[in-house]
Amino acid sequence: MLKKLFKRIFPVRMSMSMKLTFSLGAIAVILLLSSIISIMEYRRMSDYVSDLIASNINCINIAQKLANESDTYNLQLLAIVGEHDPSVIPKMDFSSFIREYGDLKSTLDSKEAIARADSVIYAYSAYMLTSLEFEKVIVNDFIDNRDWYFKRLQPKYQRLRTDIEKLNDVIYMDLKENSQTFQDGFYRSIIPGVVSVGAGLLLVLLLLIFILIYYIRPLKKMLSGIHEYQTAGRKYCYDFEGDDELVHLNGDLSELIEENIELKKRLNRLREERERLIESSAAAKEL
Repeated sequence: MLKKLFKRIFPVRMSMSMKLTFSLGAIAVILLLSSIISIMEYRRMSDYVSDLIASNINCINIAQKLANESDTYNLQLLAIVGEHDPSVIPKMDFSSFIREYGDLKSTLDSKEAIARADSVIYAYSAYMLTSLEFEKVIVNDFIDNRDWYFKRLQPKYQRLRTDIEKLNDVIYMDLKENSQTFQDGFYRSIIPGVVSVGAGLLLVLLLLIFILIYYIRPLKKMLSGIHEYQTAGRKYCYDFEGDDELVHLNGDLSELIEENIELKKRLNRLREERERLIESSAAAKEL
């Protein structure tokens, strides 16, 4: 069965060196191709996930910057409560905040994160609109300033801070998922390598079986036939199918042994004839 399979695989006459070279070359090609596929897959996944992770980190940095700017502005307003001078009210760079928000939203890739970013801008708009009331409130007494700050402005600020924190939580979750994706992609990228190693081991096993059947076993049979001929004088009659150098070697070896047998037979006949001649000469002298 196995011989028929090899005949189908190697329909053309091939020498021993060609068969071994072809077998080892096939293993090398499979391992090389699988290695290239693994490297390309790992590189693709690495570039893709690295971009996602870098985007998540950039979003976290922008969100943190927006939170810091809001903290600073809110503390500045708290510091001037009771000053009664509208000129000391700090200015918030609204356009800069909106621009940074636009950069943040453009790098987000999940619907939940985009929704949280929209909540941040809504809360920020409400906070800024409420803060504009301070120009009218600041001229009142300290108690009115304080009540306005803690009852009107601070709840809007807390809402803004809460929305920014929720946005950060969503971005952190995306970062965690992308990191897990990178890990899963790494395992997927090494699958071709694992498969190629398994295929290589299978091919090595098939090559070993091939060598044992087609080369090692015939060589052992040939050596056994020579040994039996040398020790017991049995005729060398081992024969097997094939068309490579080993078959030709077996045929030449069989011919040499046949010639050696014929030569021994001739020597034995010559020796017998010589002995008869010697016996005849001795008998003639006695007469």
